Amino acid sequence: MGKLIAVVGASGVGKTTLVRALARAFPPVLSSVEGFQTAYEGHAERPFQALFKEDPRYALANQIDYLLECAEQEKHLRASPYIGLMDGGLDLDFHGFTHLFHQRGFLTDAELGLCRRVYKMLRETLPPPELFVRLCAEKSTIASRLATRDRINIARAEDTALFNSLLDGWLVSLPPHQVLEIDVSHETLEYEESIGIILNHLRA
Repeated sequence: MGKLIAVVGASGVGKTTLVRALARAFPPVLSSVEGFQTAYEGHAERPFQALFKEDPRYALANQIDYLLECAEQEKHLRASPYIGLMDGGLDLDFHGFTHLFHQRGFLTDAELGLCRRVYKMLRETLPPPELFVRLCAEKSTIASRLATRDRINIARAEDTALFNSLLDGWLVSLPPHQVLEIDVSHETLEYEESIGIILNHLRA
C-alpha cells in the first residue's frame, strides 16, 4: 500500500496550485517509484455542487457525494506505487466543509450525524494519510484568490476564520509528526519554497 499526503486548508489558500506544482516538479517515472500520483477536488464534475450553490437543499447530497468521491480517490492512490498526493481529501471534507455547512445552517444536526456515520465507516476501511500539509495564508490573500478564481465555490472569504478554527480543532487531535503547517501568503505560483519544505520533511 502506497503512502498518502493530503494538502488541506481553507478555500482559496492554494491547495490545488501546490499539488499541481509538486506534480510538475516530480512526475511519476515508469522506470522507478519516484514521483507523485495526484487526485484533485473536481468541483465542475461533482453532480450536486452547482445545485447546492443555487439551493441549500442539496447540501446533504453534495457532502455525501464528496465523502464517497474522496474515499474512492484514496483507494486509487493507495494502489499506486507512487506517493499519493490529494488536493483536500476525505478528512478535510468532513472536519472542514461538512462542519462549516452545518454551522451556516445548510445541514441539520441529523444530517451532520449522517455525514459523521459515513465518514467514520469510510475511515475505518481506509487508513488516514501519513501526512497532512496544512496551508495557511493571510485573510486578504485568500479573499483576493477567491475573487479571481473560476470555480463553483460554496465557502466564502468571510468563512475563512471559522473554517480555520474547525481545522485547528481537528488537527490538534493528530500526532505532531502527522501535520506540516506552511504559510503560503507570499508564495510564488511555482511554490518553490513550500515544495522544498515538504521534500525536506519527507526526507527527514
